[in-house]
Amino acid sequence: MAHAQLAQSKVVSGFLDSLQEPRTPYISPKRLSQALGVKVANLAQLTGVHRNTLRNPSSERLQGRMREMVKVISAATELTGDIDKAIYWYRNEPIADYGHRTAAELVAGGQVEAVLAFIRDLENGARG
Repeated sequence: MAHAQLAQSKVVSGFLDSLQEPRTPYISPKRLSQALGVKVANLAQLTGVHRNTLRNPSSERLQGRMREMVKVISAATELTGDIDKAIYWYRNEPIADYGHRTAAELVAGGQVEAVLAFIRDLENGARG
């Protein structure tokens, strides 16, 4: 079990490293949009910020929203063991308990804690 957790931790860590804006402490909007398979313009919608905000990667509001997305995707990766599955789930899987909205829709609407609670429930054996 510890070996599997270590492997998943490396997957999450590698994912996080791949998102860093070169030579800065910031998440790159461009790199995150590539990881999610969306156009940069669509990232504004997913993060709930105005598209012009994406031109300023150091924007605290933008960084905060991207950190929330990454936090949920990382938690989902720990559950699935696969970053691609986690991203697919995040973008596409409707969650019945939350009006059949996806994790991406919920996070964009500011309901990060609800999504993280849902993931914790799944980890503890509840069914979604």
